[in-house]
Amino acid sequence: MTVEREYLLPAIWVREHIIQVPLKWFDNQDTRTIEVFARELVDPTRREEQLPCLLFLQGGPGGKSPRPTARSSWIAEALKTYRVILLDQRGTGRSSRIEGKSIAGLTDVQAADYLSCFRADSIVADAEYLRKNCFGDRPWSTLGQSYGGFITLTYLSQAPEGLHTCFMTGGLASLQPDADEVYAHTYPQVVAKNRIFYQRYPHLEELIGYIADRLEQQEILLPDGDRLTVKRLQSLGIDLGMSEGYERLLWLFDEAFNPDGQFSDTFLSQVMTLTSYAENPLFAVLHESIYAQDKATNWAAQRLRHNFDAFAEDRRPLYLTGEMIYPWMFTDIAALRPFNGAVKLLAERRVWSPLYNSKRLLENQVPVFAAVYFSDMYVDVRLSLETAQQVGNLTPWITNEYEHNGLRVGNVFGHLQSMAQKAGVLCV
Repeated sequence: MTVEREYLLPAIWVREHIIQVPLKWFDNQDTRTIEVFARELVDPTRREEQLPCLLFLQGGPGGKSPRPTARSSWIAEALKTYRVILLDQRGTGRSSRIEGKSIAGLTDVQAADYLSCFRADSIVADAEYLRKNCFGDRPWSTLGQSYGGFITLTYLSQAPEGLHTCFMTGGLASLQPDADEVYAHTYPQVVAKNRIFYQRYPHLEELIGYIADRLEQQEILLPDGDRLTVKRLQSLGIDLGMSEGYERLLWLFDEAFNPDGQFSDTFLSQVMTLTSYAENPLFAVLHESIYAQDKATNWAAQRLRHNFDAFAEDRRPLYLTGEMIYPWMFTDIAALRPFNGAVKLLAERRVWSPLYNSKRLLENQVPVFAAVYFSDMYVDVRLSLETAQQVGNLTPWITNEYEHNGLRVGNVFGHLQSMAQKAGVLCV
């Protein structure tokens, strides 16, 4: 383990940590290692104090930790009390980042085996090694956003002795992870978001329909050479579950065409960036695998889509899809093509390491405070509330004030901290 460097951001002192960990935590015969990176933040005036630590577990899968530019949002609130640890989960950011080049030279079988080592159970093992070796082996608190909440449940199952208090925002996953059930619940939420979108901006019905018609009639290429198809256009709907998502899509389509009636460079460039997964390929590669426990996911989003005629490519108004991942993405999108064979094998894989220990969770003693967003497009409220009943010492806060990104745009963390204080849970 090493401390790579220390430096001062605006009102934040930063220390960087790098550790070497096993690629396969649960296979002593495999000696391969990877690098895991974490960034420690502290109020500069409190650098020498022995403050409690708050580990941030980023959403995803495949999302790197935030790169702070100043004390803002939840980080500012957390720095009043904690040292904040921003972990780049394995395969992201500076933690042996995975991209197409990472699996070059591997067979599909080898690549699938490698990628299977980047799920929540291994992330928890990394975090525990970091805690024990870099932060004095003292229990720390966690803040899990979205998929970070999934990881929190694995942490409580795997190593509760390392935890003091857990905060979760939009991440109470089902303890009986079944990708089919997840999409059966979330597809209707995406339909509802589309209706709100078109009710709010009715002129977009005609515009987006016209764009889809043009894409069916012409070959339109994105700047990286990929073809822009209707189904790729639909994947822009992943943004509909965020508080600013409707407006971001509004302004994206507002500049779709040049005065001469051709697709604008601005539009094509933005669509390419938003749908390429070049910055976070693991999001697509592992998306259904985060639900896999005792059976194959077998492209659940694609199979369940056929139950919802609203998403037909020839339907008008054209409905946009959510965060669902489909097989065609791994042939049509440049950044994902190297993973095509391996992802097929992951979709067919039937045997996975367990993510949750239901008995241990039911008997849990670690205080957990969880924000559940009533209209969450990504994590269904009904499944979240079922889980809330199955985890001991968990206090949910159900709110319709925020969308899935409430942690970033509101005082969600402050509210959860207040809940903990009222319950008599103190930082140590």
